Amino acid sequence: MITAVAPVTGITTDLQCVAGERELPHGVNVQHWVVTTLECAGVQGPGIVTIRIVDSAESQTLNESFRGSKSATNVLSFPAGKDPLPPQSNSGEPPELGDLVICLPLVYSEAEQQQILPLAHLSHLVVHGTLHLVNYTHDRAADAGKMESLESEIMGKLGFSDPYSPDNAND
Repeated sequence: MITAVAPVTGITTDLQCVAGERELPHGVNVQHWVVTTLECAGVQGPGIVTIRIVDSAESQTLNESFRGSKSATNVLSFPAGKDPLPPQSNSGEPPELGDLVICLPLVYSEAEQQQILPLAHLSHLVVHGTLHLVNYTHDRAADAGKMESLESEIMGKLGFSDPYSPDNAND
């Protein structure tokens, strides 16, 4: 597990990679992606986000258990509560924002299908999942438009192309 704490915001990210044979793409900086996403969403720390990078089998098991789908999915978000940042715990530890589970084999296969770099796709899934942790949804068209617009803005700040643009190939 790799733990990083952003000095200014106090946002802690715990990265767990248990995806088996696949390695993370070169240039992964989940801490920066999470902090930038939270800043753009207007959420201030401190807080903890755990990101678990898994294989297809674990993703499928979790997706079936929590969403009733018998297939792996690229990202699952498990918010810690209704509020973007729960109140500080009595122990003085930063509050949990929630957990993300990202299926690394799907990151690679979807990136290949979309003709984008795996790093860009992984970054987008972290951004997308982090927004879910702070109550962004895409269940209704208006909510989806708001969330996608913010995702596009964040991806630009991170140096990636707009994931919703048809011209994002070869990011």
